[in-house]
Amino acid sequence: MDNLLEVKNLKKYFPIKGGFFRTVVGNVKAVDDVSFVLKKGKTLGVVGESGCGKSTLGRAILRLHEPTSGEVVFEGKDITGLSHEEMVAKRREMQIIFQDPFASLNPRLTVFQIIVEPLEIHEIGTAEERYEKVCSLMDLVGLRRQYMHRYPHEFSGGQRQRIGIARALTMNPKFIVADEPVSALDVSVQSQVLNLIRKLQQEFGISFMFIAHDLAVVQHICDDVAVMYLGRMVEKAKAEDLYKSPKHPYTQALLSAIPQPDPNRHIDRIVLEGDVPSPINPPSGCPFHNRCIHVKEICKAVVPPVINTGTAENEHIVRCHLFSEEEQAKSKGETAKPTAESETTS
Repeated sequence: MDNLLEVKNLKKYFPIKGGFFRTVVGNVKAVDDVSFVLKKGKTLGVVGESGCGKSTLGRAILRLHEPTSGEVVFEGKDITGLSHEEMVAKRREMQIIFQDPFASLNPRLTVFQIIVEPLEIHEIGTAEERYEKVCSLMDLVGLRRQYMHRYPHEFSGGQRQRIGIARALTMNPKFIVADEPVSALDVSVQSQVLNLIRKLQQEFGISFMFIAHDLAVVQHICDDVAVMYLGRMVEKAKAEDLYKSPKHPYTQALLSAIPQPDPNRHIDRIVLEGDVPSPINPPSGCPFHNRCIHVKEICKAVVPPVINTGTAENEHIVRCHLFSEEEQAKSKGETAKPTAESETTS
């Protein structure tokens, strides 16, 4: 089986409590009906504006946030139903690299204690074997062995992120969520960390979910790219296809904002009007309709279906009414057959 991870209709709502009895009066819909497949040894990039649910999605997959509903199938088994003890064992194969390399490291522990801690928790190896493991990991991520007795505050941002990567690799995981691992680093250090991640994937066949704001970074390191907006995945395709031919209006706006190194190359910037709606009370129909320049009446009332504009072998998934059979038929001057969804809405 080539699929390592299958996420099916995953939702994560955070309840809002109010009143004297602290009853639930609403929900923050951080992740709302997200589905995708990640193959072994591949990297999926997840991009979108701040607050779109990228980090929450990664944490819900690892059950650092308990999903509200949906399935997370890892190697053919749904892990959302595992007990705490079973999940602790499963986390040997699923790790995370946090965004802030300083806040994610315990300032009271040395580098050696930080990296060796997972081995001690799972009672793996003898003291000598653990020491050798830490030494090999430090060599792997480009840290000198004599640094192992130093504390996190004695390192630069790039070095601290390497410590975080070494910790994530301690248990030989098959899947790693990299939650904006280079966003807090200088450009020169970013390239070093990105090259390290690519090297680790090639050598060990690790699958990554790479969360980022920088679409230029995602283009070079990811095999597939998914675009999120207000808790929903609005487009997903091969990186090359998505950057060459973006379908969703939101994706087109994001790509138009990428700075161009060539001053003679001009790209028309798509400026989105209005503000991002609140995930507490998202708009009806398509969540992007209040900012979309192609908005139609159906967009305001009906949630767009998942449409594959590519092929069965090379999928290009988009959730937009512009690509529905009905709208395609209208653009060609044909009469489309009413779908069950449109009949229900009418």
